[in-house]
Amino acid sequence: MTLTDEEIMELRALASSEAMRADSERLRATRYTPFLLNGEVDCDRVIEFLTEYNEFLNHPLKQQRPFIEKDMLL
Repeated sequence: MTLTDEEIMELRALASSEAMRADSERLRATRYTPFLLNGEVDCDRVIEFLTEYNEFLNHPLKQQRPFIEKDMLL
């Protein structure tokens, strides 16, 4: 993907915008990190998440139909 000169100038203007910096700082200050506890990764939280996520995704699979092709061309 190649950016035009106009798009590059727009991105530079946006990057130097004080409003954008203030908005980014506000988002950064209220960010929630569910796996961190006192600045360190809490293994119990990670394992609990993975267990619940696995239960969510681990639904019964559909029965597979046989793949029958009479005329296969490569």
